[in-house]
Amino acid sequence: MGILNGNSKDNPLHYGEVFALWTNLATNNGLIAAYQTFANHTGDKDLEKIIDESIQCMKDENKQIEGILKMDGIGLPPAPPERPVANLEDIPVGARFNDPEISAALSLDSAAGLVACSQAMGQCIREDIAMMYGQFHLNKAQLGAKLLRLNKEKGWLVPPPLHLNSPDKE
Repeated sequence: MGILNGNSKDNPLHYGEVFALWTNLATNNGLIAAYQTFANHTGDKDLEKIIDESIQCMKDENKQIEGILKMDGIGLPPAPPERPVANLEDIPVGARFNDPEISAALSLDSAAGLVACSQAMGQCIREDIAMMYGQFHLNKAQLGAKLLRLNKEKGWLVPPPLHLNSPDKE
């Protein structure tokens, strides 16, 4: 019987899995603080709901990741403090993030998160960790789809040049 037989949760993490988990946790911690700041800056209620959903999703991920890291005796990365709630009108206009900028940042983070989850799944040898990242991937894809729809509805999507007609081929 090899070391990687039996219950996946009883198998040790390899260094790639540890790095993916630890980096995911550190990134989520920073993004939660950033998104709390974005929530203070947005005036759009639909965008605010997606921000809140994103924060909750990352907090849920963090609970799972922290449990795994603690069980394996791995120190957790530092987390910035929760951001206080602020009144949008108290933020000077020139110092505010605007809604299209916030939505673009969330969309970028969603796409980067999909890539990170895919990479983590691909390097896992523990099935439980790979399955967990599969669920994270699905959640990020759903949030990304909501952001795409919102960006289109609000007119915030700036598409690249569209290829409408092919040049005539002779």
